[in-house]
Amino acid sequence: MSQSSLVSVEYMGDVAWVTVENPPVNATSTGVRQGLSDAVDTVKDARVAVLSCAGRTFIAGGDMSEFDAPPVEPHLPDVVQKIEDSEVPFIACMHGNVLGGGFEIAMACAWRIAAPGTGFGLPEVNVGLIPGAGGTQRLPRLVGMQAAIDMTCSGKIMKAEALAELGGVDLVAEDPKAAVLDFVAKLPNRPQSVSQRSVAAFAPDLLATSRQVLEKRAKGQQSPLENLTALSWSVEPFSTAQPKERARHLALRQSAESRALRHAFFAERNVSKPNLIKSVAPGDINRIAVVGGGLMGAGIATAALIGGLSVTLIERDPDAAKAAQYRVEGLLQGAVKRGKMSEAQLRDRLAAFRAVDSYAEAADADLAIEAVFEDLSVKQQVFAELARHIERDAILATNTSYLNPIEIFDGIENQSRCIGLHFFSPAHVMKLLEIVHTPQTSPDVVATGFSLGNKLRKVSVLSGICDGFIGNRMLAAYRREADYLLADGALPYQVDQAMRAFGMPMGPYELQDLTGLQIAWANRKRNAATRDPNERYVTIADQLCEMERFGQRTGKGWYRYEEGNREPIRDSEVEALIETYSGAQDITRRDFSKEEISSRILAVLANEGALIIEEGIAENAEAVDMVQIHGYGFPRWRGGPMNYCKEIGISETCANMLTVAEESPGSWCVADRLKNN
Repeated sequence: MSQSSLVSVEYMGDVAWVTVENPPVNATSTGVRQGLSDAVDTVKDARVAVLSCAGRTFIAGGDMSEFDAPPVEPHLPDVVQKIEDSEVPFIACMHGNVLGGGFEIAMACAWRIAAPGTGFGLPEVNVGLIPGAGGTQRLPRLVGMQAAIDMTCSGKIMKAEALAELGGVDLVAEDPKAAVLDFVAKLPNRPQSVSQRSVAAFAPDLLATSRQVLEKRAKGQQSPLENLTALSWSVEPFSTAQPKERARHLALRQSAESRALRHAFFAERNVSKPNLIKSVAPGDINRIAVVGGGLMGAGIATAALIGGLSVTLIERDPDAAKAAQYRVEGLLQGAVKRGKMSEAQLRDRLAAFRAVDSYAEAADADLAIEAVFEDLSVKQQVFAELARHIERDAILATNTSYLNPIEIFDGIENQSRCIGLHFFSPAHVMKLLEIVHTPQTSPDVVATGFSLGNKLRKVSVLSGICDGFIGNRMLAAYRREADYLLADGALPYQVDQAMRAFGMPMGPYELQDLTGLQIAWANRKRNAATRDPNERYVTIADQLCEMERFGQRTGKGWYRYEEGNREPIRDSEVEALIETYSGAQDITRRDFSKEEISSRILAVLANEGALIIEEGIAENAEAVDMVQIHGYGFPRWRGGPMNYCKEIGISETCANMLTVAEESPGSWCVADRLKNN
């Protein structure tokens, strides 16, 4: 047996077994590439070589920690080509995921055998790149242009069974290693190398129509279009097209988009390990109770059920409990329709769920969370009842989005078990979970909150206590600057257009109409008594609420809506109200360009994020960025407001923020992190 540190070669007769062992995902690091290159030389006397991986997956991508440094030999395209050109044919024996460089290596093998459910993909688009070792050139030759577009331009993962139907996998077998032994016993003639095949004919307008679809869907992100361009080269000879792909891949590594997406990739992992819970073991959560069966409570219950937990949902009376039962069942059935859950899994999850009208039914819960109306006294009553029935060390969690958890838990025994778990609506869909700790919250309870978030497949971010925590505090600043722009000369559609042009899924006024204006109105009224009298306060939104213009549900808000249609329509009544407000305030309205609007709003977001970090509410800039990306639709390919601020230059952001502050005296505090850069 020949062996390097990461790749070993072992012979079974005239069959060489090449095994990669680079946990956790067998990434194509420098050591793996060198090991594979050496292995091709080592197996030259074998009849056939089998490439497999130890652990839970086949090669599932590259080592992104190497992407900021100059490429080191052996380069992956050379290793892939060496495998394809080897006189000894290779069989890829695959399980888990076969992604990125792993899929490129697999396509270079003569045959591909996979376990059922093995996932295949070229997800480089998700980090702002195109494949760099022949992925965009071999894949269309292997499975056709349409499937290659579907996989490469969106990062779609395709299961082995579906890929086999397209000819991308030769055999799907429950025991791929046993299947390989049968296969090599009667080894067929070696097929033509994938790189030497021609792309099957495709519709003449496929590339053009795909580009139109991608441009609309990408909202400014360029890597989907870059992948489409690279795929179009596959009609050229491989020898000329693959070097173009490699050169473009290396160039894109240095792009702002790729840096931002790589920042987001690593930030997602880092925020799950805040300093507060380093070396702290979480408790185990198997049974939870949810109080409140409205949209938020039903969403939390659904997320917990999908995460494998048993759930008891508590409502005020039998009728409300029955309605909550139907609501959760409907959400779970929706998951079945979307292919996220099987019928058997649905039955299992429904068996783990009950909706009741008695707090006593929560007695065995490991954790209880309230999802009731945003009213302090109501929430206090809920926890008083819960504390009477559940165990003394069972965790009590509030889903409040604004209220102070210290006040909510006032009078509760053993406050070390009390925590905020702020889900975002719809809770079974949105990935963000703000985990809010009080001064009394035990670190092991915080660690348990993060463990729960992981079970629910959430991106969990630690937050301290302030009004709105990280996300809604920043949202309030975002909306406040947008309102200042309205008062000074912009109109709602102009602000929304500017933010969509930046990459947001919708602008602030479209979003308010979607979620409802009354929630923010109630919060503004709650804060009225403590608002700084020197702060500029624009009352336009309040006037709309007083007119009962609450958004889409009422058919009118910042925009008007035709029945059965959610498309916002400019409303002359609202625009006249805005202009009247400016006149009453003696404001001379002026024009703002899209760039002015977005740069001001983005400066405010970055400034508020910096203040939140300075105050210790968020641990670092990564936490702020993840809240904005996963809770508020900030474009991932921009990396979040703090990353974007750094990318364009902190001095530029500071200059924009100083302008905003000077035009509204007494309304803004400019963060030291911006001023002292």
